[in-house]
Amino acid sequence: MNTTTPSIDRRQFLKTTSGVALFIGVSGMLPLAISCKDEKDIQLQLEKHPLTAWVQISEDGQITIYNPAAEMGQGSMTSLPVLFAEEMDADWSKVKVAFSPQDVAIYGTEGWRPGTRILMSAGSRVTKSYYEVMRKAGAQARYVLLASAAKLWNVPMADLRTDQGYVINTQDNQKIGYGELIPYLEMPETLPDFTPEQLKQPKDYRLIGKDVPRTEIPAKVDGSAQFAVDVRLPDMVYGVLERGNLHGAKPTLTNESDIMAVKGVIKIVPFDYAIGIIASSLEQAMAAKKLLKIDWSDAEATGFNSKEIFSEYEKIASENKKGKTITEIGNVQQALKSAARTYTADFKNDYVYHAQMEPLNSVVQVAEDMQSAEVWVGSQQGGDGKLGVPEALGIPPENVTIHLQYLGGGFGRRSMTDFVVECVSLAKEMAPRPVKLIWTREDDLTYGAYRPLSLQRLTASTDNQGNITSLSHCVVADNGNLATSGIRNAYYDIPNQFAESRGISRGIRLKHWRAVGHGPNKFAIEALLDDIAMDQGIDPVELRRKLLVKSPKALATLEKVVEMANWDTPSAAGRAKGVAFLERSGTLGTGICEISVNRNTGKIKVHHFWSAIDAGVIVQPDNVKAQMEGGILMGMSSVLKERITMVDGRIQQSNFHNYNLLRFEDIPETVETEMIASTGHPQGVGESGTPLVACAIANAFLKLTGKRLRHLPFTPDRVLAVLNS
Repeated sequence: MNTTTPSIDRRQFLKTTSGVALFIGVSGMLPLAISCKDEKDIQLQLEKHPLTAWVQISEDGQITIYNPAAEMGQGSMTSLPVLFAEEMDADWSKVKVAFSPQDVAIYGTEGWRPGTRILMSAGSRVTKSYYEVMRKAGAQARYVLLASAAKLWNVPMADLRTDQGYVINTQDNQKIGYGELIPYLEMPETLPDFTPEQLKQPKDYRLIGKDVPRTEIPAKVDGSAQFAVDVRLPDMVYGVLERGNLHGAKPTLTNESDIMAVKGVIKIVPFDYAIGIIASSLEQAMAAKKLLKIDWSDAEATGFNSKEIFSEYEKIASENKKGKTITEIGNVQQALKSAARTYTADFKNDYVYHAQMEPLNSVVQVAEDMQSAEVWVGSQQGGDGKLGVPEALGIPPENVTIHLQYLGGGFGRRSMTDFVVECVSLAKEMAPRPVKLIWTREDDLTYGAYRPLSLQRLTASTDNQGNITSLSHCVVADNGNLATSGIRNAYYDIPNQFAESRGISRGIRLKHWRAVGHGPNKFAIEALLDDIAMDQGIDPVELRRKLLVKSPKALATLEKVVEMANWDTPSAAGRAKGVAFLERSGTLGTGICEISVNRNTGKIKVHHFWSAIDAGVIVQPDNVKAQMEGGILMGMSSVLKERITMVDGRIQQSNFHNYNLLRFEDIPETVETEMIASTGHPQGVGESGTPLVACAIANAFLKLTGKRLRHLPFTPDRVLAVLNS
């Protein structure tokens, strides 16, 4: 339990509210009800307890629920408040949602490492992580209301119930609104620590599992939603950086006096890897940036040619030594010795850029004494909750206030804090004037942080009956942590499995990309399965039925999508279907696509994509479908179009004229998702659709042409080369 005194910023946050707030303590979720108009009481309670404010009720019955997660289009501003409101029995029409203060010790959930807490909207973890927290907090808020009404009416609490914003006496139907209860709210001496069995059951849900309109959509439609790029502060100045296109190269500015003479330029700020410019307007900063003359040093990436590197990766995969073991089940080597047949193949993928809609940006204001700072940013948050600002300024975390804004796409890129720390460096030079830093699209593409280029070498064996007896998987990449997710096959009944990673660094900036390593790795695994099925004369669905026989939930997604896609009905001439299964962030999913190929141009056209998932309790059905649809289309874009290449270490793409994305003309005729009914804990959905695409398309292509696609992306030139091979 955190025992530090709450910060001034959180006190100010509470003092600006009105009505009553229910504060839920971190340890044991013990709530306190205090009048926000009674400043002395607030101060006293805050000095005694580290508190988390989840909800505020005003006298007119309006309820504000505080959302601790980022909102980047994935729906957290609705899914988390829905969980709280369901258990609180709130009238949803009177609910408003606001971002909570960004305090990881208070609002964070358990991190990936035991004993850690993080505020991070990444890895499809938001609803999954906050499901129990928000439900329990909502139930305890309801308990406070019931207890207060029972004391007011001098009746047993057992005689009371709640119904959409009211406490009702079941004996005489007397009722009182939550807002009307404010003058009488008192905290019971003890509160139940609600177990899942004591919370609402699915049959009683009013909000969970229903298509509740997303709370932030109206503001996004009418333009009133504030993204970080919209922030304007008094006396604000603007910053830009020139980082070059050779990652890690050090700059030497050769025309500083010319730049300082440009109208509006205030300062030049050197970085180890960039030259920063601060100017009175963005236009002036951009104009000066175009005039920069910089000598760049060599870097680790110098001499690196991404199109030629795979021969080196193949040699590394062939070395007679083990890398870092990812999983080891049974004895693969023994299975290979007794195998009736073996199958070996290499699969490759190029670097991929995040291509988030809103370019990176932030606003930072550092106090004149350098002892505090405020940040306005659209971020997926970070492990420290303060986005690296305390370290950059050498000040305590409680002296940093993060104003979280909507963000126009993240996909993992905005869980980095580099753009925030850069802005801090500029703001230090201008304190106390606020500075807005904006990355251009060219900045982000050439100095991005990409999904790693990698090679996967797979070897499988079968016995005399065609059963797969072993699977070996070696990943060669320049970041093992980003390249090995999805490599375990826990749901397939393969008795002997071994997976390893072999690392190599090229000095290229890398980062989690939607579904991380699942895209390349599931592509390799699922494509090899279809190779085996074709060689053995087995239907690919039948092969997976055998493999999933011990995983009934996974098998159910396969059976459902087979039904949706009419798998057993042959496709029209010139078309074929492909199937793939995966698990990502706890969600089980199977996808089937139907494609055709233009044999003159090499262009693959996806006509239909079907998916079926088991993601536990579905909090927002319509939004889950939207997440799957968006993930599938993003997957198609990366699989058919997107690649970053390097020549002599320098990024060759600079904007969307030469970094191709999926266009409207490429969208399938239909994208359909079905959700298997479940009462299990909600699982992550946002990344589940994306990695289904490569393997499903590759398997459909194999069925249609008898040829194998092994290198992502499946660009027309690569497809033609395979067709003509």
